[in-house]
Amino acid sequence: MNKKSLVEQAKEEYRRHMQGSVAAFAPGRIEFLGNHLDYNGGTVLGTAINAGIYGLAQPREDDSFRLFSDSFEGAEINGSIEKLEKQSGRESWGNYCLGVLKVLQQMNLAPEHGFSLILTTDLPMAAGLSSSAAVELATALCLLQLAERTLPKNELVSLCRKAENEWVGLPCGILDQGTSAFGEANQVVRIDCAEEAYSTLPLPEGTAFWIFDTGIKHDLVDSHYGTRNRECMDALAALQTLDPKLLHLAHCPGDLLEKAELPENQMKRARHVIGEQARVRMFEEGLRESNSPEELGSLLRQSHGSSSELFENSVPELDHLVDLLNEDDEVLGARLTGGGFGGAALAWTSQGFSEEKARSIASAYERKWQVLPTFHTFSASRGAHCKDPLDKG
Repeated sequence: MNKKSLVEQAKEEYRRHMQGSVAAFAPGRIEFLGNHLDYNGGTVLGTAINAGIYGLAQPREDDSFRLFSDSFEGAEINGSIEKLEKQSGRESWGNYCLGVLKVLQQMNLAPEHGFSLILTTDLPMAAGLSSSAAVELATALCLLQLAERTLPKNELVSLCRKAENEWVGLPCGILDQGTSAFGEANQVVRIDCAEEAYSTLPLPEGTAFWIFDTGIKHDLVDSHYGTRNRECMDALAALQTLDPKLLHLAHCPGDLLEKAELPENQMKRARHVIGEQARVRMFEEGLRESNSPEELGSLLRQSHGSSSELFENSVPELDHLVDLLNEDDEVLGARLTGGGFGGAALAWTSQGFSEEKARSIASAYERKWQVLPTFHTFSASRGAHCKDPLDKG
């Protein structure tokens, strides 16, 4: 048998081995502008990035499941689709997958047989890029394919959010899943969280995204995220006594807030939410009117100041990193991205911002905090989609 025949035979054996396999990719996302507006009924801007979670699933003949990811210490989780159990400790990463399976079962959209699901990633973990939403979307797309079912993107977003809210226990909005699902190349995703409506807007040419990870562990379930959510809901409830028609904190007029007598923390959270919504609106209008990237970037700088001082979801290390970035002439605007309380900073830059500049800023941060931040550059890219498991592309 010649070499060509051996190669073809190997390919055929591989295809037989992969019979019934499905695959999907879901990107991470950058929260571009609109910090903590999603669960407050606001309009947020995000971008899907060219890095994310790749899922490969194969059907099994029994009712057992196997989850595997080499990104986590508790890399393998086994169980039965008939008896889902919440995971803890090293295996807690699997809750993002199991939550999706549980919601699919409730919707009668889950595969009726067991499966193996392997997840791999080129996405930096715990850096505010929403790896959890990407895990949920990749899992959902794989399981839907195994069940030979499909869902519109908006319903896919809703089921993944429900999984995170109800199974994982994080009261998130739809920013993360929505951006990862609806991303497009060179576009910013606009999400009206009150209406759950999605659209995209073109970004100015000649700009780039850089993410700098502080190295501070970013774990929203165990952080102050839930506290901030409750403070916003309490502020809304108090404001509704003045205006019963007010449905969302992000929609509160400034003059109504001034009439309210709120506890200091609730007042600060409300001021941030209302101001952040105004910044998102100004950014949208600026894009439509072709304002300069420098003018648009100033809104990102203002956003970080508000997040730090009013929403208090930054930390000194993150504030210092953002200050270093905003001092650079090629940085249009920098701010924390994601839930905060550590994690990452976003720098929206001109094309003149280089890896050499990034290294210099990282070194300056290290001199003060004795930790060298990692950094990455990304482009706005296509959202979550199914893939051919035999296609290398």
